[in-house]
Amino acid sequence: MVELIETIAKALVDNPQEVCVKQIEKEHLTVLKLKVAKEDMGKVIGKQGRIAKAIRNVLKAAAIKADKRVVLDIEE
Repeated sequence: MVELIETIAKALVDNPQEVCVKQIEKEHLTVLKLKVAKEDMGKVIGKQGRIAKAIRNVLKAAAIKADKRVVLDIEE
């Protein structure tokens, strides 16, 4: 799922070399932290959070298929 988020984010931003996704395992939850350049935050979040919501929906579908709980945090 890290590769999935990384691929989507790199396609959206102007600085794909600054995209970084870290995976943190907790008890019954996996947290993916997406880091992008400061000037690319708007492109990843979108107007009223629409792009971020779409990315989370794709991630949710992949997580359901893998029978896992996954959360996406977007950082600058």
